[in-house]
Amino acid sequence: MKVVLASCDRLPSGDGDEEALVAALERDGVEVVWQPWGGPVTADLVVLRTTWDYPDRLDEFLTWCAGVRGLANPLPVVRWNTDKSYMVELAERGVAVVPTAVVLPGQDVVFPAGEFVVKPAVGAGSRGAGRFTDHAEGSAHLEALGGKALVQPYQSSVDANGETALVFFAGEYSHAFHKGPMLAQGLAEAESGLYVEERLGSIEPSRRQVELGEQVLDVAADLLSLRRSDFLYARVDVVEGPDGEPVLLELELTEPSLGFKHTNEEAASRFSKVIQAAASRG
Repeated sequence: MKVVLASCDRLPSGDGDEEALVAALERDGVEVVWQPWGGPVTADLVVLRTTWDYPDRLDEFLTWCAGVRGLANPLPVVRWNTDKSYMVELAERGVAVVPTAVVLPGQDVVFPAGEFVVKPAVGAGSRGAGRFTDHAEGSAHLEALGGKALVQPYQSSVDANGETALVFFAGEYSHAFHKGPMLAQGLAEAESGLYVEERLGSIEPSRRQVELGEQVLDVAADLLSLRRSDFLYARVDVVEGPDGEPVLLELELTEPSLGFKHTNEEAASRFSKVIQAAASRG
């Protein structure tokens, strides 16, 4: 059995987080190969991992995905999830999300009171995301982005508590890890230029956080005419809302870091088993 972990030219062998996964797959007798996206690929399963340059080449990336046999997550999921406008769809289905407005170039926008965030609708690694209080600066950032963008009120709880990233394999909760404030001052851009360096650590999520994560995946699966178990992997990023309840900040179904460095080895073994099952199904 051969599994390709898809990367990009600037991170051809990933960012180091998948070392435990590669080791688990190899222990299970799976041939594992890293390969930058864009060229021909042959494998029993192709798992999107550090394909983090796609926001600048989205059409090309989706065309490549369409030609890949055994892509995980599959093309319809990737097409839907690479545009963060999905936040509005999830909210319309009753999911508790950070309030989100989708803004098109040249469109008038009413900014939230207080601090707010402006970020590209197609983006990865927090590149292009900005935190503002001044409406003129927010408007200038929208114009500089030059494409569809999201405007959201900044969740002040993030400064104290950060984010909780919930990881699911085949629709089942696996583990979680903690992410510090992504829009804090002093965070450096990674050497690859593809993401902002994160402050990560271990965390035990609350029952309510996991329940929200399960609801998010159920609703997303329904929107895509899938089952929750059809998502080979998912990361549900949640923060504390103004009422103290968890709300969705982002749903990652395309190329999320899965936090293997910040959990136990069993997580990589679980994912290895899920990957093998998917590869066996073809």
